[in-house]
Amino acid sequence: MNPEIITILLAMAPISELRGAIPYAWSQGISPGTAYLISVIGNLIPVIPLLLLLGPISSLLRRFRLFDRFFDWWFKHTLKRTKLIEKYESLGLILFVMIPLPITGAWTGSVAAFLLGIRFKYAFPCIIAGVLLAGMIVSLVCFGAVHIPIFIK
Repeated sequence: MNPEIITILLAMAPISELRGAIPYAWSQGISPGTAYLISVIGNLIPVIPLLLLLGPISSLLRRFRLFDRFFDWWFKHTLKRTKLIEKYESLGLILFVMIPLPITGAWTGSVAAFLLGIRFKYAFPCIIAGVLLAGMIVSLVCFGAVHIPIFIK
């Protein structure tokens, strides 16, 4: 399969997101700019459906015990990490999505925004900003030492 397509799919996935997609792209010889761009695009693809459809889909599926248990676990797991968002609101959501660590990112930020009742028109721009910044951080970590002359000695 084409490495660009795999990069987009990795960026779309809830576990890897940008922090997995950008290093993968680099390992496949994709340029830093292209790796950043397609990873950001891939990471943002699930955000709109999550923000708009998570409520209706979870309500529909909660009628089944397996899904009810899954959503209970997922939502409780997410709510444990929302202190930053609750304290700093929009800036908190940007920072939460921006931190390129496990259990943060666009997926968890979207779920947190849904659970905290943050409207789409406020949540989506914050998540975009967080993804753009997270992509810069991951890119700097991956490519910085190679492409920024100050680090080369």
